[in-house]
Parts: sequence; structure tokens; C-alpha cells
Amino acid sequence: MPFEQLPVLDVDGKRLAQSYAICRFLARRFGYAGKTPFEEALVDSIADQIKDYMFETRPFQVVVMGFSQGDLQALKKEILLPAREKLFGYMTKFLKDNPSGYLVGDSVTWADLYLAEHVAVYGDMFPEMLEGFPEIKSHSRKVRSIPSLKKWIKTRPKTKF
Repeated sequence: MPFEQLPVLDVDGKRLAQSYAICRFLARRFGYAGKTPFEEALVDSIADQIKDYMFETRPFQVVVMGFSQGDLQALKKEILLPAREKLFGYMTKFLKDNPSGYLVGDSVTWADLYLAEHVAVYGDMFPEMLEGFPEIKSHSRKVRSIPSLKKWIKTRPKTKF
């Protein structure tokens, strides 16, 4: 294990660590990284911004997942919703600037998948999360209605996250 922690992906006898490195590798391998070098970089920058948001909202997330105790309503008001406002503002701009309905280019990327899944999970738990962001809600529906993805979502194992 390269860094003595998970996740690790084994590829042809070689090990790749770190979730974002794994996501980027798989996205490039299976065509979800963008179609040009600039699109790839833009997709990566969007995913990195979502990662920053996840780090910013970590105090809220650990309480939601039951790893820590805290006042969920206060954390939502003080941490989650302000961070969401910032992230969804950025993502809305990408969606408004791109007529395809995706964040970058004319097809789904791993940044679309990342955002759509987060929106679906947290939007179900906290419906107010999507208030004022119709483009984000529409984007999540569009991504999650891709036939192969829709089938997987329907049949995948049920987990909390």
C-alpha cells in the first residue's frame, strides 16, 4: 500500500493510491475526463473545487455520518449552507455557460458524476440544500437519468453514503 491507507487501485500489478488520483486515472481511461487537454484540466479544477467544499464542510459531514457528535442544525446553518452557496454558485455559472447541460463539454465527465451524486445524497437528506439552485437540481437529474447510470443506481447496494 503506497501510503498505508485506502483507497488503493490495483492496475496490472501496480498500485495507485489517493481517491482523486484514482478518479482521474479511471476518468481518463474510460472517457470521463474531457475531450481535450484543456477540458481535462477544467474538469480537474471543478473536481478540486468540490474537494475543497468537502473539506470545508467536514465538521458537518462527520456529525451526519455519526462519527462525531454535534448540533446538526447549527452546523448546517453555519457550515453546510454557506459552503453550498459558494460551490453551487460556481457550478451554476459553469452550467449556464455550457448549453449541453453538463459542467464541461458536451458529455458527462467525472466532475458531473461527483456533483450529481453529492446533490442526490444531500438533497434527499436536506431538501433545502437545493433551494434557489434549479440548475444544480436539473443537472443532477440529467446525469442520474443516463440509462446505464440509472440502472446502476437502481440495483447498487444500499449504503448511507
